[in-house]
Amino acid sequence: MSVPSDPLEPQETPQLRTLRRMVMLLTAVMIGGVLLTFALIVIRLSDRTPTLPDQIELPDGARAEALTIGSNWYVIVTNDNRILIFDKTTGNLRQEIPMQ
Repeated sequence: MSVPSDPLEPQETPQLRTLRRMVMLLTAVMIGGVLLTFALIVIRLSDRTPTLPDQIELPDGARAEALTIGSNWYVIVTNDNRILIFDKTTGNLRQEIPMQ
């Protein structure tokens, strides 16, 4: 009776070695892409609420209907058809525009 010899391990061909390396590289790129995507989502969804003064003084009888915020101003549209433009830093009324 003959004893079977130890099985020989197959030699890795150059094409198989290249394929294995490419799969490992693709895996690393995909992991990096997923991490980058999560980081960008967190950055985009971070709290960036605009700052407004604690109190806005409107002319007598006016009630705010809409608000628009710019870089150094904010605009309030009132219920009596006026557009009021305020300075963001001082809170002073810059301009009043009646709507037709």
